Amino acid sequence: MNAPYVPPGTGRPGDPATPGTPVAEDAEAVRKLAADAPDLGELVARQSVCRACPRLVEWREHVAVERRRAFAEEEYWGRPVPGWGDPHPRVLIIGLAPAAHGGNRTGRIFTGDRSGDWLFASLHRVGLAAMPTSTHAGDGQRLLGARMLGPVRCAPPANKPTPAERATCSPWLARELELTSGSLCSIVVLGGYAWQALWPALKEAGYDLPRPRPAFGHGAEVVVTAPDGRTALLLGCYHPSQQNTFTGRVTEEMLDAVFTRARTHAGLPERNAG
Repeated sequence: MNAPYVPPGTGRPGDPATPGTPVAEDAEAVRKLAADAPDLGELVARQSVCRACPRLVEWREHVAVERRRAFAEEEYWGRPVPGWGDPHPRVLIIGLAPAAHGGNRTGRIFTGDRSGDWLFASLHRVGLAAMPTSTHAGDGQRLLGARMLGPVRCAPPANKPTPAERATCSPWLARELELTSGSLCSIVVLGGYAWQALWPALKEAGYDLPRPRPAFGHGAEVVVTAPDGRTALLLGCYHPSQQNTFTGRVTEEMLDAVFTRARTHAGLPERNAG
């Protein structure tokens, strides 16, 4: 019988948790466990076992059992998908939530779906990823000076988290912003949903934000200030969803331009040129 999720600490590549990692069962526990996480490694471990949103837990585990025919023989991750990449990033990439048969299957954000195919190809072209593809955890892919995550860590039904689910997950994001603020220079925000979700998390993380809140748009740029006085450049980018890429609303050139801007602002080299 197919298991509904990969048990923590059983050796799955990329699994940050152990059988003893504390599990958040409700919104208050998320807030407490996020705030108390002593470092990034423990934070992502706690993210990866969270069970605070019953609807999302039921859905992600249902998908992990039912599976898509093309992946029927694979073991689905079936758990929250934590932040991934450089622990001291100069560039942060924020999406929406894991895809049911993408991150929820592979255990890595933006991995195993069409959006990720576009995203990693662009990151490799501009020098932020070691390889042009990301197929599964343990495939050798590395982010170069960058880190990626979603404001909602579980795959939602119809790819639409509720406002309450987004709010419950927000402390994970806020604490990740706190723990990476010492190196962070650029934040690429993929889509209007992530743009809206980021602002309260930035505020909770102690960032000084402009008022009124700037509107999302492709190529939008906003400077925010961390508690230690460091500044970070927020860049809006249309999400590389199938709808956007199929219709031409997002092109390879548009993605490359935003990520090149993020990389150069962060002072990172163009490793994969040519």
